[in-house]
Amino acid sequence: MKVTYYGHACFMVETNGKKVLFDPFITPNEMASHIDVSQINPDFILVTHGHGDHVADVEAIGKRAGSMVISNFEVASWFGEKGMKNHPLNHGGKSHFDFGTAKYVNAIHTSSLPDGSNGGNPGGFVVWNNEGAFYHAGDTALTMDMKLIPRTCPALDFAILPIGDNFTMGYEDAAIAAEFIECDTIIGCHFDTFGYIKIDHEAARNAFEAKGKQLILLEIGQEWSM
Repeated sequence: MKVTYYGHACFMVETNGKKVLFDPFITPNEMASHIDVSQINPDFILVTHGHGDHVADVEAIGKRAGSMVISNFEVASWFGEKGMKNHPLNHGGKSHFDFGTAKYVNAIHTSSLPDGSNGGNPGGFVVWNNEGAFYHAGDTALTMDMKLIPRTCPALDFAILPIGDNFTMGYEDAAIAAEFIECDTIIGCHFDTFGYIKIDHEAARNAFEAKGKQLILLEIGQEWSM
């Protein structure tokens, strides 16, 4: 699996010959101004929840690339009304796609769509196939539900967790989350984009190291492979 970071909570994961994009918020993000969105062509777009900083580029990218949107019922239906291919999931449910299996799992946050429509309940995704397994937590607080992931899904090779605090868990709670999900390799997201969520990178890495975990903080546009 190859992972490319596009800023905030947006990642492209290339696996099983498919490109899977998560939570595209690129063109409004000044920190990602060097990213050419026209060169991003995912087969699938997975959306954790409806907030603008997670869906801003879904329609523009997805319609051009012919991507399928996968999200909860409300978000998937909202993009379906815009003429986009979509597959609705809801909490605890999973389905099989060309890239592998995707399971929609619980998150504690809020959700509404940019026009004020109901965004349903927020979630995260656990994805697995013959190349490995990973978890994109979306925006969430630390929750005991994370302990269910090792009991209901394959062992995780890596996880993408929010660490910026204020709107989500901070890095201290995210380090505990890494223990709950029994995953040693964590890629941080949802940090530094806005003033509210700027973090001390060294302190964040140290918090994970103290628990025997590795925190990876990618630069925007940087690739990482497992």
